[in-house]
Amino acid sequence: MRQVPIDGQGLACPECVSSRLFKDGLRYLADGSKMQRFLCRDCGKRFAEGGPGREPLQKKSGMSQHVERIETQPLKGRPDIVYEHQVCAALARGTKNLDAALEKGPAAGITPMDQSADVKGKLVEYAFYMQKQGYAAETMRGYSGALRALLIRNADIMNPESVKEVLAKEQGWGQNRRRNIINAYTLLLKINGMKWEKPLCNVTRKIPFIPTEQEIDDLIAGCPTTVATYLQLLKETAMRSGEAKRLKWIDVDFQRRTITLNEPEKNSLPRIWDTLTGKLLDMLNAIPRMNAYVFGNCTLNSLKATYTRARRRLASKLQNPRLLAIHFHTLRHWKATMEYHYTKDILHVKNFLGHREIDNTMLYIQLDQSLFKNLPDDNFTIRATKSLEEAVKLGEVGFEPFVVMEGVQLFRKRK
Repeated sequence: MRQVPIDGQGLACPECVSSRLFKDGLRYLADGSKMQRFLCRDCGKRFAEGGPGREPLQKKSGMSQHVERIETQPLKGRPDIVYEHQVCAALARGTKNLDAALEKGPAAGITPMDQSADVKGKLVEYAFYMQKQGYAAETMRGYSGALRALLIRNADIMNPESVKEVLAKEQGWGQNRRRNIINAYTLLLKINGMKWEKPLCNVTRKIPFIPTEQEIDDLIAGCPTTVATYLQLLKETAMRSGEAKRLKWIDVDFQRRTITLNEPEKNSLPRIWDTLTGKLLDMLNAIPRMNAYVFGNCTLNSLKATYTRARRRLASKLQNPRLLAIHFHTLRHWKATMEYHYTKDILHVKNFLGHREIDNTMLYIQLDQSLFKNLPDDNFTIRATKSLEEAVKLGEVGFEPFVVMEGVQLFRKRK
């Protein structure tokens, strides 16, 4: 930012009473107004312009502030200038806007300063407890986000009745979101030795959206290289997004054309895939090997952000709004549905997905019956083969080859 000297305009630094000042941008207030900020050229003090008298004022806030003095070495000017910066207390992720949320509606009998400090302490204890108990990182992130959602809506998290009021008034949350918030808050009460009567929450399992393979391929072709490789991996293996993000190079065997997953999510079973296509292997080979992880140090959120932008652009370019409904997890549902459609073997699909309970896999029977009931292939029995010996045996009992899908030869026979 270009800083303009404003000597001789009647302003003075509240620290050293110097009138040698720089303009240092604008400060926008919650009510929509704005104030001019200044930087003292002599002592480095930052302050905001006041009211009609143009007296320099400090931040007029009764909230708890965490200020830290940071020593800096300027390129020009005095080497001993000390700047004061507001430093966000990063003890609990996402709490930097907590003071503003509490200022809108603090609980009765508690000052904003007291409630802010108390709530931040509770969030730190909450995160530390989950870490000690071995909760997964995604679970910790989701539970902390659920509590922040309550705080933003002015709920007193130490008062279950206040939380119930927020849950009752909030109409934008689906039943899954509502369940997650209830579970997160129940854990908070448990940590603090409290109990409550949970509100009712009826979660119904929705039928997932299943795109066509052409739509998936269109997205892969239109995304940047890293995201396209990530999507191709999800398409062929049905990994969860977090599992694919943690994939290491040591887990990929290019010679045997296999990928091994030894760190599954959600208590799933470890899995190994040995039917990888040459397309996926070539795409993996094209990624620079910066460290032990296939997709480097990028976060899952950054992958999602890049994918969302590319998806929006492709949906507009191809005039296909269905693309906007394709998320990372959609590819897992698509692959599982295709596996059952071509094999009619629900145990195979269960093992392919890593499910411990077959009840979670039965959904794909329903999807197959709904999506493919009018197609002529329903009059055939489909079998997949991975070797010449299996192909010979299938041919001897009347099966005939008809398509190669993802490196696997499929055979069919009329029922």
